[in-house]
Amino acid sequence: MMQRLGRKGLLAAFSAMALLAAAAPSPSVAANERFVLISHAPDSDSWWNTIKNAIKQAGEDFDVSVDYRNPSNGDLADMARLVEQAAARNYNGVVVSIADFSVLKKPIEMVVAKNIPVITINSGTQQQSEQLGALMHVGQPEYDAGYGAGQKAKAAGIKSFLCVNHYATNPSSFERCRGFAEAIGADYKKSTLDTGIDPNAVESKVSAYLRNNPGTQAVLALGPDSAVPSLRALQKMGLKSKIWFATFDLSEEIANGIKDGSVQFAIDQQPYLQGYIPVAILALSRQLKTNDVAVLQDKLKGNAKFQARLTEYGLAPIYGPRHISSGPGYITRDNLDKVLKYAGQYR
Repeated sequence: MMQRLGRKGLLAAFSAMALLAAAAPSPSVAANERFVLISHAPDSDSWWNTIKNAIKQAGEDFDVSVDYRNPSNGDLADMARLVEQAAARNYNGVVVSIADFSVLKKPIEMVVAKNIPVITINSGTQQQSEQLGALMHVGQPEYDAGYGAGQKAKAAGIKSFLCVNHYATNPSSFERCRGFAEAIGADYKKSTLDTGIDPNAVESKVSAYLRNNPGTQAVLALGPDSAVPSLRALQKMGLKSKIWFATFDLSEEIANGIKDGSVQFAIDQQPYLQGYIPVAILALSRQLKTNDVAVLQDKLKGNAKFQARLTEYGLAPIYGPRHISSGPGYITRDNLDKVLKYAGQYR
């Protein structure tokens, strides 16, 4: 039989309960927050694994739940539907790549109209991000990245090149080619080849272009999906290490090319930052109840967990008045070992 408590016993019990409640840790402000990152990448694009790892770690560091969604075959109409679904599911924040402004404009505006904060990443421009009503854009300014690579090529005496574009369905991809072309004084339209993503098709088209344009001095690939088959084409044609070659992003084959000198450098947009920073900013925005970008950036810079990630992986974001650039950086023989330590995971 339960012992009956007198008045003093009841008061003591209530006091003890109050003390326990006061001592218990309060739940995280963001503990129940749900965010989603929607990319344009097909399932076959392993480059996005780094971003998936980044949103997982950001979720852990800021105690939020983050989903990853993408069109399995890369179809942008499917991506637009995923954005519409995000609006309907009332996420607390949406992170999305602007793969095609015209296709995604209406779905993203649907999200913004529901007062769901949006951060754009990766493809698209800062200006497009602002037009869509996004809080900020986290990515690599594509023209600047191409132009910077072109300046390095110009210093090496390059005056003509082939830009191998494996994802011409993304309009911003051409900015990489245009920047490079304008840096060396070439016509980017005549120098750009739409190859598609099939490796055999890329190899065949690159080989044909080089046979028809034997004076081509350099090749710029826009990522591993075009770089690897392009290098294979050069190898078969006896041109590997004879044609100046650079690419965006990194893979094992590209790293080997940097080691043996057949690849001058890889342009690094530090994709980890494109996953981690938006989740962190959205979480901070909810916790602090503010969309003031200056305040949010200051809090992010002062976050010990984020700074530890940056130090560990050798990453360096570029903070602007509103937007945060994740690149460009350049992977060369000098810093390759550091990058390779985390390649495919956090770099």
